[in-house]
Amino acid sequence: MGGSALAGMLKVRLIIYKLNPLMSISVKSNRALFDLDLLRAIVVVADCGSFTTAAARLHSTQSTISQKVRRLEEMVGHRLLVRGNRDVLPTDAGQTLLGYARHMLALNDQMLEALAGAMVGTTVRLGVPEDFVGGRTTNALSDFSRRHPQVKLEVTSGLCRDLSQAYDNGELDLVLLKQRRNSREGVACWPERLQWIDSARLPAFELDPIPLVTFPPRGLYRDDMINAIEGMGRRWRISFTSSSLSGIQAAVADGMGVSLLPPRAATAEHRVLGTEHGLPEVDSYEIVIVHRPTAEQMVRSLAQVLTELLMVHAI
Repeated sequence: MGGSALAGMLKVRLIIYKLNPLMSISVKSNRALFDLDLLRAIVVVADCGSFTTAAARLHSTQSTISQKVRRLEEMVGHRLLVRGNRDVLPTDAGQTLLGYARHMLALNDQMLEALAGAMVGTTVRLGVPEDFVGGRTTNALSDFSRRHPQVKLEVTSGLCRDLSQAYDNGELDLVLLKQRRNSREGVACWPERLQWIDSARLPAFELDPIPLVTFPPRGLYRDDMINAIEGMGRRWRISFTSSSLSGIQAAVADGMGVSLLPPRAATAEHRVLGTEHGLPEVDSYEIVIVHRPTAEQMVRSLAQVLTELLMVHAI
């Protein structure tokens, strides 16, 4: 912790001496107030409104938590908590103490992060495909940001070819890409599952030629779709092209044509087509996580979060 933080803690101690509800505290007992374990106990009880719930959150027993609060009350010579009809509420003196207790606990956490070598001000630039935006992925990213407030997380969503180019240009530190198998080596990779989808309300698969809804030329899955349809001996035409996943999804749902997308991109407005329709399985793609060998620790930590997400949920 820097000098300013330590000075802040000393200032808090001096202010507590001057608080009217606590003026009777001796020098010895005032020092005891800085037992963070006791302060944490009363803060959690106040937040939970219950000794029982607080004990569960702190992995302790109700009697132990009650003893800690009682010890604080004996030190200050004032009642700090009172039991209401349904929950536990702080008294005026309790409110005063809680304000400073929260500040001191926060300072303690900041000190621990500093002493642990936390990289204050680190920026991590992440690139993810559009179909990974939302749901489990963004929930995991939000949780990462909350657990590492010193990290400035910047997330870019877009086409994989654009993300790959941005990474090569040094504009991104970490990327989650979909690519043809073995195109680029990554720190982790998984097969990319794909499925054919049509409109549930206005199916287009039986039309001749088959209308296809695709990403732009050189975009993902486009050539695979064309090759598969030609391999069936069916005629085809490009009916709708979009760089946006949401555009592809909407066009298929409205009956513009058939497309090939990951299962996570299918909605209730789509119906899945398979081998029973003569369509082949496309398994030539993979999901890969890429960062540089010299990546900072926070980049590696975020890569591990994404890896665990892929492993557990098979996104």
